[in-house]
Amino acid sequence: MIILVLLLLLIMVFVLPFIFGEIEENLEFFLFVMGVLVAITSGEMCQELVIRALKEPLMISLVVLISGILFEIFKAKIKNFIYFVLNTLPLKVFIFLVVIMLGLLSSIITAIISSLILVEILDAVPLKRNCKINVTIVACFAIGLGAALTPVGEPLSTIAVSKMNKDFWYLFSLLAIYIIPGILVMGILSTFFVDNKFGEHYNTRQSCQKKIIICDSKCEKYVDVVSRSCKVYLFVMALHFLGEGFNPLINNYILKLNTPILYWINMISAVLDNATLAAAELSPRMTPEQVQSILMALLVSGGMLIPGNIPNIISANKLKITSREWALTGFPLGILVMTVYFLILF
Repeated sequence: MIILVLLLLLIMVFVLPFIFGEIEENLEFFLFVMGVLVAITSGEMCQELVIRALKEPLMISLVVLISGILFEIFKAKIKNFIYFVLNTLPLKVFIFLVVIMLGLLSSIITAIISSLILVEILDAVPLKRNCKINVTIVACFAIGLGAALTPVGEPLSTIAVSKMNKDFWYLFSLLAIYIIPGILVMGILSTFFVDNKFGEHYNTRQSCQKKIIICDSKCEKYVDVVSRSCKVYLFVMALHFLGEGFNPLINNYILKLNTPILYWINMISAVLDNATLAAAELSPRMTPEQVQSILMALLVSGGMLIPGNIPNIISANKLKITSREWALTGFPLGILVMTVYFLILF
């Protein structure tokens, strides 16, 4: 009975944000409420979980807050630098380099910092809204992939190395052959969403200065920076409750599946914390091939929907991307990339 209720709640987490606009506009609160319900239903709710859920988001939220304040202070200089670069490079080349560099650097500077840099850059570049959304989603796929190359990139990679009792370069040696080409493909794909004609009139110093004045007159106030960091805090807390709450479903059913089926079932990390799933699924007894398939499925599917990854959450909050807008590009792109990796892996 409990498993059936958990399945129903999981379906609700997937579906309701796309049906009701009010839920979509308050996604953080919705996921938090659902996370609490799931944890209570499964019997996982306890003092230890509450304390962990309160503590874990603190560092992420603090980084988002401090970075947001710093970006706000230096916004004019950042935009001046971006437009200086755009006077030198075509817009498509600039976007390509941004996606590639942030994807590769995310394993060193972390996925959080990479996504914060990404949204500030995309907030300044001359792109139509639909193009900016698509570039953001593709870039978040690249960041999510690249962050897994070292244990410092994101929680999933930290847990994976710890769980497998391996050294710092374990994930790089195991996954680089799949991840680095994936990042390059994302960089190329991002250029297809860039309309150079739209940005041509920005390619003079005079028009750049005008753009800066326009942007600066609409700069978000510091209260928005604080609000965004609070939303990220609530989002991450919700993911902790969801991840722990679905443990009975994961342990009793998902972990018993064979590897190819588990690969596709791991699409649930589009709404669950992929680090939690990695902790539950990985074992030192697994072959390298099994570890590769599990991690690649978690990494790719994490880009499909907003709750799937921290870069998605940060980017969607900053650039006001809705769940529907993200899913329209993120979900089919994720299915395509997962299919390609499935054919390569299996």
